[in-house]
Amino acid sequence: MKPDGPPITPAGMAALRARYDHLLGTERPAITEIVSWAAGNGDRSENGDYLYGRKRMREIDRELAHLTRRMKLCRVLDPARQEDRTRAWFGATVTIADADDTQRVLTLVGDDEQDATAGLIGWSAPLAKALRGAGLGDLRRVTLPGGEKEWEVVAIRYPDAA
Repeated sequence: MKPDGPPITPAGMAALRARYDHLLGTERPAITEIVSWAAGNGDRSENGDYLYGRKRMREIDRELAHLTRRMKLCRVLDPARQEDRTRAWFGATVTIADADDTQRVLTLVGDDEQDATAGLIGWSAPLAKALRGAGLGDLRRVTLPGGEKEWEVVAIRYPDAA
């Protein structure tokens, strides 16, 4: 974990670790077993189980390497420890409203844990960049693929410290 690396929440780091552990402890051993069994069946050039297994093992190894790099690079920031809770910083859950009073609830999280359908916006996304440091009542203009839009910050929440 680097002190100046990209931020990630404790839950996001736990999800990366869980994915890594699942791949290394469950999926990879199962594929290794299939490949070993298939290799013992003779001609490997037309053995679908062997070919698919080797391909899947390479995919798993690539993902394991990627997860290892990310877990070393990211720095865990606990939003519950945020001192300035009057502004939108990393880990804040922000409610914004547009000119039609359509509201959206977004949580500013690390890029590795973003999921727009769940309202988790990556820290380097344009909307998250625009909301950084915003306080209640602030207007923020964001250029999105559909055009420019203005949002008003109507609420900011942080998780409570455990």
